[in-house]
Amino acid sequence: MLVDLYVRAFGWRVHADPRSSSRRLLWEIPTWRDVEVEVPLLSWLRMEGAAGDLTISTVNPGLVSPTCTRAPSLRRIIRKALSEEKRVSTKTSAADLVTETDHVVEALILQELQQRFPSHRELLTLEPDRWIPRFIAEEAAAAGAKCVLTPSPTWIVDPIDGTCNFVHRFPTVAVSIGFAVNQELEFGVIYHCTEERLYTGRRGRGAFCNGQRLRVSGETDLSKALVLTEIGPRRDPTTLKLFLSNMERLLRAGAHGVRVIGSSTLALCHLASGAADAYYQFGLHCWDLAAATVIIREAGGVVMDTSGGPLDLMSCRVVAAGTREMAVLIAQALQTINYGRDDER
Repeated sequence: MLVDLYVRAFGWRVHADPRSSSRRLLWEIPTWRDVEVEVPLLSWLRMEGAAGDLTISTVNPGLVSPTCTRAPSLRRIIRKALSEEKRVSTKTSAADLVTETDHVVEALILQELQQRFPSHRELLTLEPDRWIPRFIAEEAAAAGAKCVLTPSPTWIVDPIDGTCNFVHRFPTVAVSIGFAVNQELEFGVIYHCTEERLYTGRRGRGAFCNGQRLRVSGETDLSKALVLTEIGPRRDPTTLKLFLSNMERLLRAGAHGVRVIGSSTLALCHLASGAADAYYQFGLHCWDLAAATVIIREAGGVVMDTSGGPLDLMSCRVVAAGTREMAVLIAQALQTINYGRDDER
């Protein structure tokens, strides 16, 4: 399962420190010095290094090599379904699609995470009618589950990013999982299913693609920039007018081009790899952004709100760039499209 990618890609374990009355977490990394992170634990959290489809060099934590075991099952499921006819449903709009494969992949990921972290199976309540989720997942949210990011260790899952691409057999699709503690994003993995590219990021420890360190472009001049974006699910005249107007503003400012590839997570990975210089979007969700945010920041980039302020993971909007100068230029050019918030649905 994909959780094995985390374990092997980072080569670390997380467990509660029995010496600490506050149940401090020790993040054990074989080739790096231990980093102690204080977190309020409601239960002990433990990640063990079980066999997965990727192994990690004990010399270079970014060096990843394939060894095909359980994790490829997700790849096989998605790649097989990509070439087949699909049962397609809609969610918030006619362009917001979901297939049975989205549900299958999400269920497999959550099942594996729950098996590895038995204490995460339960939703904990602090007061009547207020539940704390340990998992935030796209299809569960579409079915009515709440999206609330709390200090508790939280997994943020997008089973298939690029579902419209997936439906049309366009091969730009990915699986994305992020992990947060104390409302801080700690690490993320994005797996490009058809090109077998594994993007990984660990806070303070760098970002990699298949073992190669990622680095953003460093471009500061909008007139030399390639900008990526996504349309978002709405197709009403007002939203489309604002979307096209934002593209026009950037092109009039001299940007080399504005591209839409149909997968926000992979577009953000292209930014992290230096293949693009900036990204913006209104209408994406926390599961589109969580893992990619860690990867971009660890590649040297900037992720922020479209207002120019700090990123709000639940705000359904983002600007990301290789440099702060570029991010500010993009943010200043945009007109806001209001998609509400993930934590208010």
